[in-house]
Amino acid sequence: MNPAVLIGRALLVAGAVFLLAAPFGLSPRGLQLVTEFLTMLVLALMWNLLAGYADIVTVGQHAFVGIGAYAFFGFLVLAGFDPWLSVLLAGLVALVFSLPVMAIIFRLRAGYLAVGSWVVAETLMLAAGKLSAFGGGSGVSMPVAAVKRFGAATADRYVNVYWLAFALAALALLSTWYLMRSRIGVGLTAMRDSEEGAGAIGVNLRRARILCFLWAAPFLGIAGAIITMQKLRVAPPASFSIIDWTVYVIFIVVIGGIGSFEGPIIGTLVFFVLRELLADTGVWHLIVLGAVSIGIVLIEPKGIWGLLRRFVPGDLIPVGHSPGKRQGRA
Repeated sequence: MNPAVLIGRALLVAGAVFLLAAPFGLSPRGLQLVTEFLTMLVLALMWNLLAGYADIVTVGQHAFVGIGAYAFFGFLVLAGFDPWLSVLLAGLVALVFSLPVMAIIFRLRAGYLAVGSWVVAETLMLAAGKLSAFGGGSGVSMPVAAVKRFGAATADRYVNVYWLAFALAALALLSTWYLMRSRIGVGLTAMRDSEEGAGAIGVNLRRARILCFLWAAPFLGIAGAIITMQKLRVAPPASFSIIDWTVYVIFIVVIGGIGSFEGPIIGTLVFFVLRELLADTGVWHLIVLGAVSIGIVLIEPKGIWGLLRRFVPGDLIPVGHSPGKRQGRA
């Protein structure tokens, strides 16, 4: 095996060990930061699956994050459900909402689909602002009693929320990896390389897109619940934030390497490093992020992972199959 591949995989293992040990060695602030990292990684993985493989270039991903946030708050605070059940139900509600949303935006293609997804997300945000039980347009904070259901002490709550984010990220990585290793994943890889060619060899493009869209929705909804547990409130502009849950995610995937499994991981790391370094620069951090993304795309359209592939001859997380292995139709 090539030494560069070995080094890359060793770094991934070291990262996994660090994440497992994080609750035992990091300060509460550090644990919060790593929890945010894992949540953003999930969002990036899902957007990469949609845009990088299924050619669903949506700019309305924040709709399902907001739906999950509001559903979680409703089940936990208003209905008094078990906190962990409320998290799972948030993902289920996002999945249910994805059906009519999909029926609307799948009538569109290319740029029209992107704009249509954004319009749907903004409409849902405006609708959330009309819900008086959720504080209307200004939102509402979680009651102390509800917050303490995730841990009586602040430190305990941070740890419990962290493990939830860790479990979600691990599930997103492993299940999406398994999906990409399946026959459907072979079809998605073919779609990434050439949509016309994939259709010509028998890949069911519509079915693959439907599966990816429905696959992503519950992960986004549960991520919204975790975000709510960190922010301790729901509000339309924050829960349905296009900047935080779509624009930053697109930046992460583009600079990391769209259409690759390693890209979202690399992009999320780079984003958080830049964010922490530029935290005190105000609006300049947005300018720097934009300049970095433009620079990387001009140098290598496939992002940082595309640059690294010039020196790393193989995937760090293999999702392909050997040429001799036969696959059925996707």
